[in-house]
Amino acid sequence: MKKIVFILGVIFLTISSFTTTHKFYVSVTQIDYNEEQKSLQIISRIFVDDFEATLQDRYDSSIKLSSENPNDKIDGYIEKYLQQKISISVNGKPVVFEYIGKEYDNDLILCYLEVEGVQDLETIEVSNTVLMDAFNEQQNIVHVKKGTQRKSLMLENEISQGMLKFSE
Repeated sequence: MKKIVFILGVIFLTISSFTTTHKFYVSVTQIDYNEEQKSLQIISRIFVDDFEATLQDRYDSSIKLSSENPNDKIDGYIEKYLQQKISISVNGKPVVFEYIGKEYDNDLILCYLEVEGVQDLETIEVSNTVLMDAFNEQQNIVHVKKGTQRKSLMLENEISQGMLKFSE
């Protein structure tokens, strides 16, 4: 299973480096535990066109996700959407992430999130339903890294949450 998730992640990153229309629906979220800062540092990579269409449908049809269109209102919509679609529990307790900001990389939007006050990471449960209500085929890959350990989840409509253990 780990090999499949890794291969899919590599394929996604390779394909996403080209600015062509894509025919699959996938996002990749990287969660790194920073032991010094006692925080989870999160980057979620989502295709701009799919995210833009979803935000337009949910909030405001005039939304344009583009580096040429800086707009605090758009950041508010992104934060609101991600707060509704991503939830995280650390060591069995729900945590709240803070939306830090975003940047664009070709046809991807990178959303930066952070959870502070994480004393230790033994288990992490992640639910990620980003774009799943808009696209039935949507898959959300989640990579979690603690020190030299790296574990992954493949989330989809049928199974949109999973738990990883680092205490072993």
